[in-house]
Amino acid sequence: MIHVTSLTRNYGSLKAVDDVSFDIDSGEIVGLLGHNGAGKTTIMKMLTGFLEPTGGTIRIRQMDMETSRREIQAQIGYLPENCPVYPEMTVIGYLRYQAVLHGVQSDKIDTFLRETLDRTGLLDRAGQTIGTLSRGYRQRVGVAQAILHRPKILILDEPTNGLDPTQIQHMRSLLRELAADATLIISTHILQEVQAVCDRVIIMQHGRKVLDARLDELSRSQRLLVSVDRMEAEGVLASLESVRTVELVIQEPGRLCWAVVADKPVREMAPAVAEALVARGWPLLGLEPESRSLEKIFSEINMRSGRE
Repeated sequence: MIHVTSLTRNYGSLKAVDDVSFDIDSGEIVGLLGHNGAGKTTIMKMLTGFLEPTGGTIRIRQMDMETSRREIQAQIGYLPENCPVYPEMTVIGYLRYQAVLHGVQSDKIDTFLRETLDRTGLLDRAGQTIGTLSRGYRQRVGVAQAILHRPKILILDEPTNGLDPTQIQHMRSLLRELAADATLIISTHILQEVQAVCDRVIIMQHGRKVLDARLDELSRSQRLLVSVDRMEAEGVLASLESVRTVELVIQEPGRLCWAVVADKPVREMAPAVAEALVARGWPLLGLEPESRSLEKIFSEINMRSGRE
């Protein structure tokens, strides 16, 4: 569906995006996660054809952005970061105008408008002037124009920006519903938004891609945490069959915690670890899979970046 290879964007000496590559399959909901200035919005602008890359290639639905920009843009729904709308227009007038710009057939416009207003919770605001709407409702109008023409690809920059908790829940439900017929790329700096909606996360840091993984894979534990009361346990753990690494992660009075990585799954490794320690008469203070949340992973990435 979407193929990005060695994508780069420079602003003078600043590399806003630095050699980023990824593929996105049809129907995926992918979260672009990172702090402000990480390069998320720049990538989105290049994916939508509004910004020229300094280097690299973008292919969408087997078309090259460089040679088929208009054809690609016709299949994309885009919500920019600041949700530009015309405040003097009514909601229905603005969306009708957008339908014409998107090339929706005239005999389908009314049907598309009703469906879009209903999906975004704007039916009772259709005749209201956009400038009189709250920030949250203006954000809904921005989402409405992005999905109005039923695009196959949706690129949404901070779609829940300015929404209250109830509106955020409604937006999350809408995004999951849209994924049944479209591929979604959602930019955010809020971890909860990625966890609530996305199948996969791409984490950006200073213009570079530092992680690309499915959320279910991230939550699957790969380390076994073993708590004992003596340093000699390191040698015993390291000598066990299939163990690759043993790392001391907690050291406090009366307790040492080791993180064990093995070629076997954690659930298969745990009995062997317990047997080896108990056989020596040592008290086993704790034995559990490591819980690595997206929040923890994101924090680790930021800590590594701070040391570099």
